[in-house]
Amino acid sequence: MADLTTSWLGLTLKSPLVVAASPISRDPEVAAAAADAGAGAIVMHSLFEEQLIEEQMAAHRFMDSHTDTNAEARSFLPAATVFSLDDAYLTELASLCQRLDIPVVASLNGTTPGGWVKYAAQLADTGASALELNLYDVATLAVESGADVESRQIELVASVVSGVQIPVTVKLTPFHASLPAFVHRLEQVGVRGVTVFNRFYEPTVDLDALEVRRTLTPSTAADLPLRLHALAVLSTSSELSLGCSGGVHSGEDVARAILCGAHVVQVASALMEHGPAHLAKLRSGLLHWLDGKGYATSAEARGVLNLERAPDPTAWTRMNYIRTLEGWRDRSSWRTRP
Repeated sequence: MADLTTSWLGLTLKSPLVVAASPISRDPEVAAAAADAGAGAIVMHSLFEEQLIEEQMAAHRFMDSHTDTNAEARSFLPAATVFSLDDAYLTELASLCQRLDIPVVASLNGTTPGGWVKYAAQLADTGASALELNLYDVATLAVESGADVESRQIELVASVVSGVQIPVTVKLTPFHASLPAFVHRLEQVGVRGVTVFNRFYEPTVDLDALEVRRTLTPSTAADLPLRLHALAVLSTSSELSLGCSGGVHSGEDVARAILCGAHVVQVASALMEHGPAHLAKLRSGLLHWLDGKGYATSAEARGVLNLERAPDPTAWTRMNYIRTLEGWRDRSSWRTRP
Protein backbone atom coordinates (compact mmCIF):
# COMPACT_ATOMS: atom_id res chain seq x y z
CA MET A 1 0.00 0.00 0.00
CA ALA A 2 1.32 3.44 -0.96
CA ASP A 3 2.68 5.77 1.70
CA LEU A 4 0.63 8.98 1.89
CA THR A 5 3.01 10.85 4.21
CA THR A 6 3.34 14.38 2.87
CA SER A 7 5.52 17.41 3.54
CA TRP A 8 3.61 20.71 3.48
CA LEU A 9 4.89 24.10 4.70
CA GLY A 10 7.68 22.26 6.47
CA LEU A 11 5.13 20.16 8.38
CA THR A 12 4.94 16.39 8.10
CA LEU A 13 1.37 15.22 7.46
CA LYS A 14 0.07 11.66 7.57
CA SER A 15 -1.81 12.30 4.31
CA PRO A 16 -2.26 15.05 1.69
CA LEU A 17 -5.94 15.40 2.64
CA VAL A 18 -6.58 18.65 4.48
CA VAL A 19 -9.89 19.93 5.82
CA ALA A 20 -10.36 23.36 4.22
CA ALA A 21 -11.54 26.42 6.14
CA SER A 22 -15.17 25.68 6.95
CA PRO A 23 -17.65 25.32 9.83
CA ILE A 24 -16.23 21.82 10.46
CA SER A 25 -13.50 23.37 12.60
CA ARG A 26 -16.07 24.90 14.96
CA ASP A 27 -16.80 21.52 16.54
CA PRO A 28 -13.75 19.71 17.97
CA GLU A 29 -15.51 16.35 17.85
CA VAL A 30 -16.43 16.73 14.17
CA ALA A 31 -12.86 17.83 13.45
CA ALA A 32 -11.60 14.79 15.35
CA ALA A 33 -13.82 12.57 13.20
CA ALA A 34 -12.18 14.07 10.11
CA ALA A 35 -8.73 13.37 11.57
CA ASP A 36 -9.72 9.77 12.31
CA ALA A 37 -10.97 9.41 8.71
CA GLY A 38 -7.57 10.40 7.31
CA ALA A 39 -7.14 14.17 7.38
CA GLY A 40 -3.52 15.23 7.57
CA ALA A 41 -4.33 18.74 8.86
CA ILE A 42 -7.27 21.06 9.40
CA VAL A 43 -7.66 24.72 8.49
CA MET A 44 -9.90 26.70 10.82
CA HIS A 45 -12.76 28.86 9.57
CA SER A 46 -11.52 32.33 8.69
CA LEU A 47 -11.31 35.33 10.97
CA PHE A 48 -12.12 38.30 8.72
CA GLU A 49 -10.38 41.67 8.76
CA GLU A 50 -13.76 43.42 8.75
CA GLN A 51 -14.85 41.55 11.87
CA LEU A 52 -11.69 42.49 13.75
CA ILE A 53 -11.85 46.13 12.66
CA GLU A 54 -15.50 46.36 13.66
CA GLU A 55 -14.59 44.96 17.08
CA GLN A 56 -11.81 47.50 17.45
CA MET A 57 -14.12 50.33 16.42
CA ALA A 58 -16.81 49.15 18.83
CA ALA A 59 -14.33 49.30 21.69
CA HIS A 60 -13.10 52.70 20.50
CA ARG A 61 -16.64 54.11 20.30
CA PHE A 62 -17.45 52.75 23.75
CA MET A 63 -14.39 54.28 25.39
CA ASP A 64 -14.74 57.64 23.64
CA SER A 65 -18.42 57.94 24.42
CA HIS A 66 -17.67 57.91 28.18
CA THR A 67 -14.49 59.98 28.26
CA ASP A 68 -15.99 62.82 30.32
CA THR A 69 -18.45 60.85 32.42
CA ASN A 70 -18.37 59.79 36.06
CA ALA A 71 -15.64 57.19 36.42
CA GLU A 72 -17.47 55.61 39.33
CA ALA A 73 -20.57 54.74 37.30
CA ARG A 74 -20.51 50.94 37.20
CA SER A 75 -23.04 50.88 34.35
CA PHE A 76 -20.34 52.34 32.11
CA LEU A 77 -18.18 49.21 32.26
CA PRO A 78 -17.76 47.58 28.83
CA ALA A 79 -20.28 44.97 27.83
CA ALA A 80 -18.81 41.45 27.85
CA THR A 81 -19.28 41.16 24.09
CA VAL A 82 -17.14 44.15 23.15
CA PHE A 83 -13.88 42.17 23.20
CA SER A 84 -15.30 38.70 22.57
CA LEU A 85 -14.64 38.01 18.89
CA ASP A 86 -10.90 37.36 18.86
CA ASP A 87 -11.05 35.71 22.29
CA ALA A 88 -13.68 33.27 21.00
CA TYR A 89 -11.53 32.37 17.99
CA LEU A 90 -8.45 31.87 20.15
CA THR A 91 -10.47 29.67 22.49
CA GLU A 92 -11.64 27.56 19.52
CA LEU A 93 -8.05 27.27 18.29
CA ALA A 94 -6.77 26.19 21.69
CA SER A 95 -9.57 23.62 21.97
CA LEU A 96 -8.75 22.15 18.55
CA CYS A 97 -5.04 21.99 19.27
CA GLN A 98 -5.75 20.15 22.51
CA ARG A 99 -8.22 17.72 20.94
CA LEU A 100 -6.42 16.86 17.67
CA ASP A 101 -3.17 15.04 16.95
CA ILE A 102 -2.81 16.67 13.52
CA PRO A 103 -1.61 20.22 12.70
CA VAL A 104 -4.19 22.97 13.10
CA VAL A 105 -3.84 25.90 10.70
CA ALA A 106 -5.40 29.23 11.70
CA SER A 107 -6.95 31.38 8.99
CA LEU A 108 -7.02 35.15 8.52
CA ASN A 109 -8.99 36.68 5.67
CA GLY A 110 -8.08 40.25 4.77
CA THR A 111 -6.88 42.65 2.11
CA THR A 112 -5.21 45.66 3.76
CA PRO A 113 -2.31 46.16 6.19
CA GLY A 114 -3.33 47.45 9.60
CA GLY A 115 -3.59 46.87 13.32
CA TRP A 116 -5.76 43.77 12.85
CA VAL A 117 -2.68 41.90 11.61
CA LYS A 118 -1.45 41.69 15.22
CA TYR A 119 -3.84 38.76 15.68
CA ALA A 120 -1.52 36.64 13.56
CA ALA A 121 1.00 36.60 16.40
CA GLN A 122 -1.72 35.71 18.91
CA LEU A 123 -2.79 32.78 16.74
CA ALA A 124 0.78 31.52 16.63
CA ASP A 125 1.17 31.91 20.39
CA THR A 126 -2.08 29.99 20.98
CA GLY A 127 -0.76 26.92 19.18
CA ALA A 128 -1.43 27.18 15.46
CA SER A 129 1.06 25.09 13.47
CA ALA A 130 0.74 27.42 10.47
CA LEU A 131 -1.30 30.37 9.26
CA GLU A 132 -3.36 30.58 6.09
CA LEU A 133 -3.83 34.13 4.83
CA ASN A 134 -6.81 34.27 2.50
CA LEU A 135 -6.45 37.10 -0.04
CA TYR A 136 -10.13 37.45 -0.87
CA ASP A 137 -10.24 40.86 -2.56
CA VAL A 138 -13.20 42.36 -4.42
CA ALA A 139 -11.89 45.29 -6.46
CA THR A 140 -14.61 47.95 -6.90
CA LEU A 141 -12.61 51.17 -7.31
CA ALA A 142 -11.75 52.30 -10.84
CA VAL A 143 -8.88 54.40 -9.50
CA GLU A 144 -7.06 51.34 -8.08
CA SER A 145 -5.24 49.35 -10.74
CA GLY A 146 -4.50 45.65 -10.66
CA ALA A 147 -0.86 46.47 -9.90
CA ASP A 148 -1.99 48.64 -6.97
CA VAL A 149 -4.13 45.81 -5.59
CA GLU A 150 -1.28 43.31 -5.83
CA SER A 151 1.22 45.68 -4.22
CA ARG A 152 -1.16 46.26 -1.32
CA GLN A 153 -1.60 42.52 -0.92
CA ILE A 154 2.15 41.90 -0.95
CA GLU A 155 2.58 44.56 1.75
CA LEU A 156 -0.09 42.81 3.84
CA VAL A 157 1.50 39.39 3.43
CA ALA A 158 4.96 40.72 4.27
CA SER A 159 3.64 42.28 7.49
CA VAL A 160 2.06 38.98 8.54
CA VAL A 161 5.13 36.89 7.70
CA SER A 162 7.41 39.22 9.62
CA GLY A 163 5.15 39.06 12.68
CA VAL A 164 5.07 35.29 13.22
CA GLN A 165 7.53 32.42 13.55
CA ILE A 166 5.18 29.78 12.10
CA PRO A 167 4.93 29.12 8.33
CA VAL A 168 2.47 31.24 6.35
CA THR A 169 0.58 30.03 3.30
CA VAL A 170 -1.58 32.22 1.07
CA LYS A 171 -4.90 31.23 -0.45
CA LEU A 172 -5.20 32.93 -3.82
CA THR A 173 -7.89 34.13 -6.18
CA PRO A 174 -7.68 33.06 -9.84
CA PHE A 175 -7.97 36.68 -10.98
CA HIS A 176 -4.34 37.57 -11.62
CA ALA A 177 -2.95 38.57 -15.01
CA SER A 178 0.20 36.58 -14.21
CA LEU A 179 -0.27 34.12 -11.40
CA PRO A 180 3.34 32.80 -11.52
CA ALA A 181 4.74 36.33 -11.18
CA PHE A 182 2.53 37.12 -8.20
CA VAL A 183 3.45 33.84 -6.51
CA HIS A 184 7.13 34.67 -7.08
CA ARG A 185 6.61 37.98 -5.24
CA LEU A 186 4.96 36.10 -2.38
CA GLU A 187 7.93 33.75 -2.22
CA GLN A 188 10.29 36.72 -1.99
CA VAL A 189 8.57 38.04 1.16
CA GLY A 190 8.84 34.68 2.93
CA VAL A 191 5.64 32.80 2.20
CA ARG A 192 6.01 29.01 2.49
CA GLY A 193 3.07 27.95 0.32
CA VAL A 194 0.09 28.93 -1.79
CA THR A 195 -3.31 27.34 -2.30
CA VAL A 196 -5.41 27.66 -5.46
CA PHE A 197 -8.13 28.89 -5.30
CA ASN A 198 -10.56 30.59 -2.95
CA ARG A 199 -14.08 31.13 -4.27
CA PHE A 200 -16.10 34.34 -4.32
CA TYR A 201 -19.66 33.45 -3.34
CA GLU A 202 -21.45 35.40 -6.04
CA PRO A 203 -24.89 36.76 -5.10
CA THR A 204 -27.78 36.28 -7.46
CA VAL A 205 -30.55 38.63 -8.62
CA ASP A 206 -34.16 37.98 -7.59
CA LEU A 207 -36.26 39.26 -10.49
CA ASP A 208 -39.55 39.18 -8.56
CA ALA A 209 -38.39 40.93 -5.41
CA LEU A 210 -35.84 43.11 -7.24
CA GLU A 211 -33.22 42.20 -4.67
CA VAL A 212 -29.67 40.92 -4.67
CA ARG A 213 -29.70 37.68 -2.68
CA ARG A 214 -26.78 35.89 -1.05
CA THR A 215 -26.28 32.31 -2.17
CA LEU A 216 -23.96 29.53 -1.06
CA THR A 217 -23.23 27.10 -3.87
CA PRO A 218 -20.98 24.15 -3.02
CA SER A 219 -18.15 23.34 -5.40
CA THR A 220 -18.50 20.60 -7.98
CA ALA A 221 -16.02 18.58 -10.01
CA ALA A 222 -16.47 21.20 -12.74
CA ASP A 223 -14.48 23.64 -10.58
CA LEU A 224 -11.39 21.43 -10.53
CA PRO A 225 -9.83 22.00 -14.01
CA LEU A 226 -9.09 25.67 -13.27
CA ARG A 227 -7.11 24.55 -10.21
CA LEU A 228 -5.33 21.80 -12.14
CA HIS A 229 -4.13 24.27 -14.75
CA ALA A 230 -2.73 26.62 -12.10
CA LEU A 231 -0.98 23.75 -10.30
CA ALA A 232 0.52 22.43 -13.54
CA VAL A 233 2.06 25.84 -14.20
CA LEU A 234 3.10 26.80 -10.65
CA SER A 235 4.74 23.44 -9.92
CA THR A 236 7.28 24.21 -12.66
CA SER A 237 8.04 27.78 -11.59
CA SER A 238 7.90 27.74 -7.78
CA GLU A 239 9.45 25.78 -4.92
CA LEU A 240 6.58 26.63 -2.57
CA SER A 241 4.23 24.05 -1.07
CA LEU A 242 1.17 23.93 -3.31
CA GLY A 243 -2.39 23.30 -2.21
CA CYS A 244 -5.52 22.63 -4.24
CA SER A 245 -8.89 23.83 -2.96
CA GLY A 246 -12.21 23.54 -4.80
CA GLY A 247 -13.76 20.79 -6.90
CA VAL A 248 -12.31 17.77 -5.08
CA HIS A 249 -15.04 15.20 -4.48
CA SER A 250 -13.36 11.81 -5.06
CA GLY A 251 -10.09 9.99 -4.59
CA GLU A 252 -9.51 10.32 -8.32
CA ASP A 253 -9.86 14.10 -8.01
CA VAL A 254 -7.17 14.06 -5.31
CA ALA A 255 -4.92 12.06 -7.65
CA ARG A 256 -5.48 14.57 -10.46
CA ALA A 257 -4.41 17.45 -8.25
CA ILE A 258 -1.28 15.62 -7.10
CA LEU A 259 -0.35 14.71 -10.67
CA CYS A 260 -0.48 18.40 -11.54
CA GLY A 261 1.78 19.34 -8.62
CA ALA A 262 -0.29 19.66 -5.43
CA HIS A 263 1.35 18.75 -2.12
CA VAL A 264 -2.01 18.80 -0.34
CA VAL A 265 -5.67 18.89 -1.34
CA GLN A 266 -8.12 20.91 0.75
CA VAL A 267 -11.68 19.61 0.97
CA ALA A 268 -14.79 21.35 2.30
CA SER A 269 -17.89 21.02 0.11
CA ALA A 270 -17.71 17.22 -0.10
CA LEU A 271 -17.41 17.00 3.69
CA MET A 272 -20.24 19.44 4.25
CA GLU A 273 -22.42 17.27 2.03
CA HIS A 274 -21.37 13.78 3.14
CA GLY A 275 -19.85 14.36 6.58
CA PRO A 276 -16.25 14.11 7.84
CA ALA A 277 -16.21 10.33 7.38
CA HIS A 278 -16.17 10.98 3.61
CA LEU A 279 -12.44 11.64 3.97
CA ALA A 280 -11.94 7.89 4.42
CA LYS A 281 -13.52 7.35 1.00
CA LEU A 282 -11.23 9.95 -0.56
CA ARG A 283 -8.22 8.35 1.09
CA SER A 284 -9.23 4.88 -0.05
CA GLY A 285 -9.81 6.08 -3.61
CA LEU A 286 -6.41 7.77 -3.72
CA LEU A 287 -4.64 4.68 -2.37
CA HIS A 288 -6.43 2.45 -4.87
CA TRP A 289 -5.29 4.66 -7.74
CA LEU A 290 -1.68 4.96 -6.50
CA ASP A 291 -1.39 1.21 -5.96
CA GLY A 292 -2.92 0.50 -9.35
CA LYS A 293 -0.31 2.68 -11.05
CA GLY A 294 2.57 1.27 -9.03
CA TYR A 295 3.43 4.38 -7.03
CA ALA A 296 5.04 3.63 -3.66
CA THR A 297 4.31 7.13 -2.35
CA SER A 298 2.05 10.02 -3.26
CA ALA A 299 5.18 12.15 -3.64
CA GLU A 300 6.29 9.99 -6.60
CA ALA A 301 3.14 11.00 -8.49
CA ARG A 302 3.45 14.70 -7.74
CA GLY A 303 3.90 16.83 -10.83
CA VAL A 304 4.02 13.93 -13.32
CA LEU A 305 1.58 15.77 -15.58
CA ASN A 306 2.66 19.36 -15.02
CA LEU A 307 3.72 21.82 -17.70
CA GLU A 308 7.24 20.39 -18.00
CA ARG A 309 6.57 16.67 -17.64
CA ALA A 310 3.24 16.03 -19.35
CA PRO A 311 3.48 13.91 -22.55
CA ASP A 312 1.83 16.82 -24.41
CA PRO A 313 2.70 20.07 -22.59
CA THR A 314 0.71 22.09 -25.15
CA ALA A 315 -2.43 20.84 -23.40
CA TRP A 316 -1.64 23.47 -20.73
CA THR A 317 -1.02 26.30 -23.24
CA ARG A 318 -2.97 28.32 -25.82
CA MET A 319 -2.52 25.48 -28.32
CA ASN A 320 -5.04 23.48 -26.31
CA TYR A 321 -7.70 26.05 -27.21
CA ILE A 322 -7.00 25.64 -30.91
CA ARG A 323 -6.92 21.84 -30.85
CA THR A 324 -10.05 21.61 -28.73
CA LEU A 325 -11.95 23.74 -31.23
CA GLU A 326 -10.59 21.66 -34.12
CA GLY A 327 -12.17 18.57 -32.59
CA TRP A 328 -15.56 20.23 -32.14
CA ARG A 329 -16.77 19.41 -35.64
CA ASP A 330 -16.13 15.67 -35.25
CA ARG A 331 -17.82 15.54 -31.84
CA SER A 332 -20.96 17.46 -32.80
CA SER A 333 -23.66 14.84 -33.32
CA TRP A 334 -26.10 17.26 -34.93
CA ARG A 335 -23.70 17.81 -37.86
CA THR A 336 -24.06 14.16 -38.88
CA ARG A 337 -27.82 14.31 -39.17
CA PRO A 338 -29.26 13.97 -42.70
